[in-house]
Amino acid sequence: MNLLSVENIAKAYGEHVLFSDISFGINKDQKIALIAKNGSGKTSILNILSGIDTPDSGQVNYRKGIRVSFLDQEPNLDPNLTIEETIFASDNEVLQVIRAYENALENPDDADAYQHAFEGMERFQAWDFETQYKQILSKLNLNDIHLKVAILSGGQKKRLALANALINKPDLLVLDEPTNHLDLEMIEWLEEYFAKENMTLFMVTHDRYFLERVCNEIIELDEGVMYPYKGNYSYYLEKKEARIEQEVTEQHKSKLLFKKELDWMRRQPKARTTKSKSRIDDFYEIKDRASKRRNENQVELEINMERMGSKILELHKISKSFPGKPILDKFEYNFLRGERLGIIGKNGTGKSTFLNIISGNDEPDSGKVVVGETIKFGYYTQKGINIKEGQKVIDVIREFGDYIPLAKGRQISAQQLLERFLFDRKKQYDFVDKLSGGERKRLYLCTILIQNPNFLILDEPTNDLDIVTLNVLESFLMDFPGCLLVVSHDRYFMDKIVDHLFVFRGDAVVEDFPGNYSDFRAYEDSVVMEYRASKKENTPVEPEKTVKVKEEKKKLTFNEQKEFTNLEKEIKKLEQKKVDTQQKFADTSLTGEQIDKLSIELKEIEETIEAKTERWFELSAQLE
Repeated sequence: MNLLSVENIAKAYGEHVLFSDISFGINKDQKIALIAKNGSGKTSILNILSGIDTPDSGQVNYRKGIRVSFLDQEPNLDPNLTIEETIFASDNEVLQVIRAYENALENPDDADAYQHAFEGMERFQAWDFETQYKQILSKLNLNDIHLKVAILSGGQKKRLALANALINKPDLLVLDEPTNHLDLEMIEWLEEYFAKENMTLFMVTHDRYFLERVCNEIIELDEGVMYPYKGNYSYYLEKKEARIEQEVTEQHKSKLLFKKELDWMRRQPKARTTKSKSRIDDFYEIKDRASKRRNENQVELEINMERMGSKILELHKISKSFPGKPILDKFEYNFLRGERLGIIGKNGTGKSTFLNIISGNDEPDSGKVVVGETIKFGYYTQKGINIKEGQKVIDVIREFGDYIPLAKGRQISAQQLLERFLFDRKKQYDFVDKLSGGERKRLYLCTILIQNPNFLILDEPTNDLDIVTLNVLESFLMDFPGCLLVVSHDRYFMDKIVDHLFVFRGDAVVEDFPGNYSDFRAYEDSVVMEYRASKKENTPVEPEKTVKVKEEKKKLTFNEQKEFTNLEKEIKKLEQKKVDTQQKFADTSLTGEQIDKLSIELKEIEETIEAKTERWFELSAQLE
C-alpha cells in the first residue's frame, strides 16, 4: 500500500540547485534510508516530506488520512511544557485516554472519574500501549517526566522528540539523524525496536550498522540522480560498486565514440543534410556523456608530522568529580606512540570531561597530567567552529594554516586539503553561512588537520557527517601516524579506527578493554550468557563476581595485546622458515659442514618457535 508519492520535485537556493526532477514512493512497512553527500539536499527533502518546506516545482501526494511524524535534528519543542505535558500534547486519542487514567490515579477520591477512565482504558485496549510508552521513556533515559523542556540539554530534547515520535505510532515516521545524542546502549535498543516493529520509516542517518540492521531499502542521491537499492547497507555497497564500474565502462565507450564523431564533425562541409543535423545533435549528447566526471576525492596523505619524543602523555592518579557524580578516581595511564584508543560509555559518565582534562581545557581535582614536550594536540569538540560573518570557506581554514608538510619535502596546501574533504574549488569561495550543518562540521575538521597535530582528540566526529565524508575521514585516520583518542557512538567507525577501548561504567569505574567495539559487545554478551547458564543450573553465582572474574582473566595491557597479535604472525613465519630449512637437507651435494650448520639453524628455529608458542599460550590463557 502506497503511503506517499514524490513526483518530480526540485529545490534551489538562488543559483545553487540542490536537486531537480526527483521522484520516488514510500510503501507501508518499508524502512528506507536516504544517502547523499552533505549539501546535496537531504534535509530539504525531509522537510518537504514533513510539510515544513515546499518544493520549487513538483508535488508530494499523501494517502488520505495517514499520520506523519517528523524527527528533526534540532527539535522545536515548547519550553514551557514538562516532559510529560509534551508527550500528552499529542492529538493521539489513546494518549488522551492514558492521561485521563493517570490523572484519575492521582485523585483517588473521585470514584466516578476513576471508573470512567478505567472504562476508557478497557475500551481502547490502552494497557499495553501505556506499558510500551513508559518503556520508551525509560530506555531513552527520560525518567523525570516533570522536568521543564526549557532546562533540558540538546541531547535530552532530541531524545524527548524521538520518544514523542515513537509513542504517537505514526503511519510514516521521518527521521533526521535519529542516533545523534544517543549513547550506544540506546542506539542498540532503538535498532531492535525498529527491526521488530511494523513501522514505515524514511530516514537520513550516517550510522552504517543502523542502516545494516534496520533498513530494507536505500535510496542514494548521487550527482543529482536517484538510485534505489532493494536491500540493506551491505547490498547497497555491493550494487553501488557494480553501478560505478558499469558507468566507467560506459564512459570509456562514450569517449571512443566521441573521438570518432569529433573527426566526422571536423570533416563535414558547411551545408548540412537532415540526416547530418540529426547526427550533430547526437554528437553533443555523446560529448556530455564522455566529459562527465564523478566528483570523488581520495585522501592519500603521507603526513610528515612533527616528531614524537619518548614521553607522550602520562596521567598520574587523576581524580575528578562533580556534586554526587564521581568521574575519575586516582586514574593512571601512560600513552604510547601510535596509540589508537576509543572511549565508550553511557551519556553522563564523564567521557567529554576526560578529554577536556587531557587537552588542558579542564583541571583534575587531584593528580597530574604530564604532556610530552613534542606533543601537539588537535582537539575536535562537539561545539563546532565559530564563524565570522561574511567569511568564505578558504578564509576560515587559512586562519589556521596554509599547508601541511608531507613526506619527502612535499606539502599539501589548504586548498588541496579542502578538495580531499570534498570542497571543490568553487565551493571553497562560497560564504560559510551557505553551508549545511554537515559541511560546517567537515570544514571544522579541516581546520584541525591543517594545524598538523601529532595527537588527535576527536569528540563525536561522525555527528552530522555524511557517509561519503566518513569514508574519507576513516581513510585519513587509518594512515595517521600519531596518537588517536576518539569518543564516538558510531560503532562502524570505532571498529575500523581503534585498537582498544576505555569503557566508562560510571561512578569513576574505567576499564581498559583490548579490542574494538564489536569485540567488546561479543565479550559482554558472553558474560550475560554465562550468567544465565549458571542460573539455569541452579549454581549460586553472583553476576558481579562473574564479571569481575572475567575481567581479571582478560586483563591484558595494551603492550601485551600488541605482543599477542604479533606473536601469531611471527610463529607463522617461523613455521614456514622451519619447513624451508628442512627441505634443504634433501640436497645430496651438501657437505658434512653444511649439514651441521643447517642442523644448528633448524634447532634454533625450533627453540624459538617453542618459546614464542609458550608465550602465546600464556597470554591467550588470560583471554579465555
